[in-house]
Amino acid sequence: MLLSRLKTLTTVAVLAVSSLTLAHAAEPLKAGFVYIGPTGDHGWSYAHDQGRKQLEEQSGGKVKTTFVESVPETADAERVFRDLAQKGNKVIFATSFGYMNQMVKVAKAFPKTVFMHATGYKTAANLGVYDVRTYEGAYMLGVVAGKMSKGNKLGVVASIPIPEVIRNINAFTLGARSVNPKITTRAIWVNTWFDPGKEREAALALISQGCDVLMQNTDSPAVVQAAQEKGVLAFGWDSDMSKFGGKAHLAASILNWGVIYKKVTDDVAAGTWKSGSLWWGVKEGAVNIDNFGPAVPADVRKVAEERRDALKADKLHPFTGPLKDQSGKVFLAAGKVYSDADLLKMNFFVEGVQGNVPK
Repeated sequence: MLLSRLKTLTTVAVLAVSSLTLAHAAEPLKAGFVYIGPTGDHGWSYAHDQGRKQLEEQSGGKVKTTFVESVPETADAERVFRDLAQKGNKVIFATSFGYMNQMVKVAKAFPKTVFMHATGYKTAANLGVYDVRTYEGAYMLGVVAGKMSKGNKLGVVASIPIPEVIRNINAFTLGARSVNPKITTRAIWVNTWFDPGKEREAALALISQGCDVLMQNTDSPAVVQAAQEKGVLAFGWDSDMSKFGGKAHLAASILNWGVIYKKVTDDVAAGTWKSGSLWWGVKEGAVNIDNFGPAVPADVRKVAEERRDALKADKLHPFTGPLKDQSGKVFLAAGKVYSDADLLKMNFFVEGVQGNVPK
């Protein structure tokens, strides 16, 4: 009788342990996201949030996400990172350059948590960096702008003078001058990522200077709205912004962060994640030109899509020599391709861009 009871208790214990094991194994991977702006900015943070939603949907319940929006690039970001780590998120994505030092600090305190910083360059054993090759999108928009501008003057509403933004202005100009060598580009810096009022003022100032096609490296649709109001042309940046100015909207550089988020969370779940850098572009499906407006002729769209296909096939790189800086000095010889290392620290303008890089 005693032996029978022991066997029964043993069986119950084994079943209980098995149930706990299965329950633990079925728990979804928790991933946290921190955004610089509101998810409704229709730009950068909106694109990241679309990627988060795509990740959760495609995971089939294997990944559970949470996000915190409008987090300033201050000590407050450190508090948010710590809170997400303490709540059991196994991977935390910081989506703005200015979060870098705060994330480095928090990553040291939580060595078992994976931290991923967008657009940064500092790494550690549990800290990686990731980005989309936004300059490829800027280059494709430039091709359209070069074909569509009547006055050969382009304008860019620029956020903060870091290599990422300088690189995008340069790529936009190179794309435009590849189809129209007479093109020049002017930039006005607003020193913020998201401020619709400042973005609008900068757009209007560029229009007053004769710029008839505008691009932006800011997050709201204010530039497209200003272009619509003043009868000039503009582009969606990071997402489709056509609903804010259908007549002005030529096309959009669309970002798909979801492909990167899936790659990272798959690796974390499988235990194969390693620190390093992910920098994906058209080839990997992370950026595309889309949502062409009615003002774009079929032949212009065809050229832009041909450039997109060449980027996807690795047959084109926007920064291929010969290239000159704005002083006319050759910085890249014919046939050479500017390296990723050089692109990541770009701090000068190419030929065709007017004005100086702010210090």
